[in-house]
Amino acid sequence: MAERLADHTTLRLGGPAARWVRATTEAELVAAVEAADTAGEPVLVLGGGSNLVVADEGFAGTVVEVATRGVETDDAGDASCGGAMVTVAAGEPWDDLVALAVAREWSGVEALSGIPGSVGATPIQNVGAYGQEVSQTIASVRVWDRTLRGIRTFANADCRFGYRTSRFKADRRDAWGGRHVVLSVTFQLRQGSLGQPVAYAELARTLGVEVGQRAPLTDVREAVLGLRRGKGMVLDDVDHDTWSAGSFFTNPVVEPTAVPDGAPAWSQPDGTVKTSAAWLIEHAGFGKGHGGPTAALSGKHTLALTNRGGASTGDLLALAREVRDGVEARFGIRLVNEPVLVGCEL
Repeated sequence: MAERLADHTTLRLGGPAARWVRATTEAELVAAVEAADTAGEPVLVLGGGSNLVVADEGFAGTVVEVATRGVETDDAGDASCGGAMVTVAAGEPWDDLVALAVAREWSGVEALSGIPGSVGATPIQNVGAYGQEVSQTIASVRVWDRTLRGIRTFANADCRFGYRTSRFKADRRDAWGGRHVVLSVTFQLRQGSLGQPVAYAELARTLGVEVGQRAPLTDVREAVLGLRRGKGMVLDDVDHDTWSAGSFFTNPVVEPTAVPDGAPAWSQPDGTVKTSAAWLIEHAGFGKGHGGPTAALSGKHTLALTNRGGASTGDLLALAREVRDGVEARFGIRLVNEPVLVGCEL
């Protein structure tokens, strides 16, 4: 029986794959991708499945499941950099790494607690939350280059990190697959029992500190997990508000004159302004729980589009179009989806 993508994505949506390979070593991962590329087959490299919307028809190619594991610490580098150089296999679950970092008193990723998915996916999207982004701690990313057919290592400065993007997202092979398959990520994390300065007002209020102050790593992690649970952003098999791909739309970056009156606005270095997708959605008339019996906005957070238990990918995309088009009609701002769409369009 063909493997279904629905069994491997946090949305629990997606039809069968024509072929499935589970790669538990780096060599198996490279070999599987290279073999499919050589044969001219479509390839979908699958990590934690937390940022994917897969068509009901499935995937007419090879799915390569990244199941590599391993965390290595360069103890020799601790004294010179005032912290730890930690190299992590792409298939390691992201939150397991954050938990380990907090336990070992490595700071810099504590505000990224509770984010689903794999370590290898984090540099692609430049994953961020509560004032932190992985680009702030990534030292280098090691990849298999599908075009040059060789292993390459990119230093942080060469990754072209931006808001929810990177060169690994921009350098495409096709609509769903990048040129670079992440093999491992090396992080430079500071040592100490305190987290990095808190940069997000909601988190600062929860911790009882001022923005820019620091708090114990364990307190930051627990506070972030609590905030995320309150928004349905921590996976829970029995809570349909968590059957999502996280935030479905990115916060739009627009010219200052395009920001609606009363909307949040964060100035960007290039003179543009980032505003809140959630604010736009809510003020365009789409409240929490909006939708039908199968696909609806989360009852906890309007940025999450959820599978209520019997949805199809078609149901979810119809809801996404309704919200996107409604926001554009009301404010003239077109929201952009954050998850990768495989075999389907918005």
